[in-house]
Amino acid sequence: MSPPRHGGASGGRGARGGGSRGSGRGGGSDRGHGAASAPGIRARKRFGQHFLHDPNVVARIVHAIDPRDGDRLVEIGPGLGALTLPLLDRAQRLEVVEIDRDVIPVLRERAAGRGELVVHEADALEFDFAALRADGPRLRLAGNLPYNISTPLLFHLLDAADAIVDMHFMLQKEVVDRMAARPDTGDYGRLTVMLAARCAVEKLFDVGPGAFRPPPRVDSSIVRLRPHAEPPFAVPDPARFARVVAAAFGQRRKTLRNALQGLVDAPGFEAAGVDPGRRAETLAPAEYGALARTPAPAAAGP
Repeated sequence: MSPPRHGGASGGRGARGGGSRGSGRGGGSDRGHGAASAPGIRARKRFGQHFLHDPNVVARIVHAIDPRDGDRLVEIGPGLGALTLPLLDRAQRLEVVEIDRDVIPVLRERAAGRGELVVHEADALEFDFAALRADGPRLRLAGNLPYNISTPLLFHLLDAADAIVDMHFMLQKEVVDRMAARPDTGDYGRLTVMLAARCAVEKLFDVGPGAFRPPPRVDSSIVRLRPHAEPPFAVPDPARFARVVAAAFGQRRKTLRNALQGLVDAPGFEAAGVDPGRRAETLAPAEYGALARTPAPAAAGP
């Protein structure tokens, strides 16, 4: 399924994969090792970096992830190690995907003697997570995702859903609110429905700007995603499902009869059991699945 285009903070693709509050983030805690800062290392605007430094927030994230022996943990965007180091302390082995080559030596130095740290210098948007899993245990992913590419990155990860147990991410609060929204609410939309077909979404807690250096201009939230072991509803044609959802929410003030003109006809609405007089935000994700399973209307003749 192609991702909605409205997900991240800016929709740009310059950040990706590593760093902190934007480039994969990951940040830094001040507790003992000064992970929020390092000589010569500054947050990069092109990576969207804001380094996490609040030890209480870090502890809450680690508690939510709850690493266990034998887990295949992978952090996206470790930055200067705020989350990396406590995860490594718990799991004794951690893999990270980081695009910012300047922070990698600092990260290796800080992790020395704490466990096995495996660094993949790569763009998370292009990294093959399914290949990383190979025939080993499924992956548990964590990190502070880049706000400017958060939605494309989420759908890139979900393309490897069979290789993933769960994901715990820091994202822009308004994006998480949309991800976890219920039908017939203001936050409910295309992103909600597209994710619902692929994974269970659970918002855990909010994080204020003061937890980062430099502080971002938005609030953040921690979200847990678990890919569905069995799809909650059938989507035999993902491309048609995406088109139906996009068209419905692209004209959400219109009735579905008008918004889905050319995609779903009267017999299709009847077969799906959906009243064409309803509006996009009132339908549950499964109802979009039902609409997408109906045959596309035949093209009108000349």
